[in-house]
Amino acid sequence: MKLVDILDKDLIVPRLKAEYKDAAISEILDRIVAKYPHLDRKIIAQRITEREEIENTSYGRGFAFPHARTDAVDEMYISVGISKQGLEDDTGDKQRLHVICLMLTPSTISKSYLQTLSAFANFARTSGNTEKLLAANTVEEIIKVIDESGVEVKRELSVSDVMKRKVITVKREDSLKTVANLMFKHRISGLIVVDDEDRVVGMISNRDLIKAALPDYQSLISNLAMSYDSESFENVLRTEENIRVLQLMDTNVESIGENTSVVEAAALMLFKDLRRVPIDKNGKLAGVITISDIVSKIIRG
Repeated sequence: MKLVDILDKDLIVPRLKAEYKDAAISEILDRIVAKYPHLDRKIIAQRITEREEIENTSYGRGFAFPHARTDAVDEMYISVGISKQGLEDDTGDKQRLHVICLMLTPSTISKSYLQTLSAFANFARTSGNTEKLLAANTVEEIIKVIDESGVEVKRELSVSDVMKRKVITVKREDSLKTVANLMFKHRISGLIVVDDEDRVVGMISNRDLIKAALPDYQSLISNLAMSYDSESFENVLRTEENIRVLQLMDTNVESIGENTSVVEAAALMLFKDLRRVPIDKNGKLAGVITISDIVSKIIRG
């Protein structure tokens, strides 16, 4: 099914008047409630705000996807608003917001909501689509842009729908200090190791850093009567610029293709106790999926 087929022309706002994201969401919600007056606007607005407080739904590339899963609605409602002048918001890529896609769904049809959200994200990722929408002046022209994009709402979610595409990586020759700094800066617990051709050759985690400091940790655990001090960690700190990723990384890495279903990926991660899995496309790193991605994007939404 094409994305354009699930859109309601009456819920498309070709020229938003609002100057800020919150006001734009309110303006779009007014359009939905005007057509469906039985909806409880107050409860829906509260749910949208709660979701925004958990995580900013600004996607980048000029798009934002505010949404709410609430039993205050009895079916899925989708409304799209276009801001010609752009909206003020804290966006990750520093681009002004131009397209607001508001989605309201009951909690019982979360799968349809995720599939629709994924389709909108695919539309947003395609170069030129933002500009085409901004050039459209009528509802019919907006519909035509979305139709001609050919974006479809897939029946099943794949890892390409939820994976991180901007992956922080390291090389085998990088130092332990580089690894530790990247983990701290980006608040991540592991890094994928790639070669000069962007092929996955290993993985290094915060556990590997601890093992570097405590190479005999198994014997320490077996003799709890021993006294410990921080000398092992101090030794690592003194030599962190000389220790290479190659010396610590795990070369036994599970990779999956971008068309692998999310369910299959989750099962693999549980079965093999994996925190993250690199996504392979034509032999090169295309992204990464983590346990937290599945929790935040699939379970939490």
